[in-house]
Amino acid sequence: MKKLTAALSTCRGCDLYEYADQAVPGEGPASARMVLVGEQPGDVEDHEGRAFVGPAGRLLDKALAEAGIERSEVYLTNAVKHFRFERQGKRRIHKTPAVGHIVACKPWLVRELELVEPSLVVVLGAVAARALLGTGFKVTERRGEAVELPDGTAAMATVHPSSVVRSRAYRRDFELFVRDLRTAVSLLP
Repeated sequence: MKKLTAALSTCRGCDLYEYADQAVPGEGPASARMVLVGEQPGDVEDHEGRAFVGPAGRLLDKALAEAGIERSEVYLTNAVKHFRFERQGKRRIHKTPAVGHIVACKPWLVRELELVEPSLVVVLGAVAARALLGTGFKVTERRGEAVELPDGTAAMATVHPSSVVRSRAYRRDFELFVRDLRTAVSLLP
């Protein structure tokens, strides 16, 4: 995993490296049974160089704890490794990665999954679903359902924790997210 992380820091596969502070590698045990794949690093992740440490990461930590999952036992990564944003004054506002960014980063994600060899991949949101399950997969229609990645690895899709952070119905959406994570645990062999 250390070689992959070192190589990732030199990635020039798309234009995002020019604007982001750094590539953000996945983190967690290389022997993790469960991998959670998000969209892309956010502003905090880009500054710190760690996955899921901003507002969505704090919510994910809370949801994992409620679902009985230790963060230290899962591998966390993103489909896109650099932060895509637009400036609004001094702030950097998240911008959804383009298909080209997803395609450029896919070899990194595939290699992470090959190295970890998880029993289950939890796909967090539409960008991760596009990267791993194809453009026709709709998280809203298949949320919480057992599916397989093209290589046969067991998977399940749910919303990205950032959507819960922004939700007007936070309590309901948080409980649904925790329910999905509990379902993920039940899918582990």
